[in-house]
Amino acid sequence: MSVDEGPTLRRRRLGAELKRCREGAGLTQENVSRHFEWHAAKVTRIETARVAVTARDVRDLLDLYRVEDQAYREALIELARLSRERTWWSDYRDVIRPGNFVGLEAGASAMHAWEPVIVPGLLQTEAYIRALMRTGRANDPPHEIDRRVSLRLTRQGRLTERRPLELAAIVDESVMRRVIGGEEVMAEQLRHLIEMAQLPNVTLQILPATAGEHAFLGGPVALLEFQGVDAQMNRGISRPETTHLDVVYLEGLAGDSYEEQPAEVARYRSEFERLSAKALDHRMTIKMIESLLVA
Repeated sequence: MSVDEGPTLRRRRLGAELKRCREGAGLTQENVSRHFEWHAAKVTRIETARVAVTARDVRDLLDLYRVEDQAYREALIELARLSRERTWWSDYRDVIRPGNFVGLEAGASAMHAWEPVIVPGLLQTEAYIRALMRTGRANDPPHEIDRRVSLRLTRQGRLTERRPLELAAIVDESVMRRVIGGEEVMAEQLRHLIEMAQLPNVTLQILPATAGEHAFLGGPVALLEFQGVDAQMNRGISRPETTHLDVVYLEGLAGDSYEEQPAEVARYRSEFERLSAKALDHRMTIKMIESLLVA
């Protein structure tokens, strides 16, 4: 997996820049769609990175927006080309949930995660994953289970890359006490958590049962943060404004959702800070896990 910007992050940066150009030209999404005789939702999908845009479309959009800075134009057109590159997770499209969380995770620089039920996916052992799959996907054929396990294990490589993902995970105390896969599998999982918590880019905290109510009682939450790491692509995109690319991912049984409005993302970030303050620190977290291993 590449440690540089992947297609998903490039697509998000490109969409944000095109939106800024459109607004600077005083045009609405409807104006643009009518001009090119496009489907009404196409401009929205481009600006929200729901679809990959062609270099030709970007060139036409920049012409319409009267963008004349040649270096800036070339940078955006190149972003369009690179955002259409094949990714390692393309081979797993058949087992990936709707949406693009895997792509976002692959391109993020940091992630804050709250898990109230199970160990976060990036910290799970293979045996723990298979135990979850046997329960949640009991009717899936073995080869499909193997592919899902392979996908999750491949995703975990983000924690040990040359430029690793900074992971701050907060898990409910019940996660540590819930035996998944039997005593041996759970013991291995707990030992693995202790080991992973020693990585400089991983922060693990347990929220004790005594912590009481909090804002994330509804289910799992992940806040993904992005920063440009592809210097070549950043050349030519040197405007002083900061492009807001951070996103909140909310997972639920009825479907997943994403929150991208900067004000809402900031609110979730504040809630993560409050939750972290309620949770056990590193030393106490490890101490609790160790106590469960000898219980």
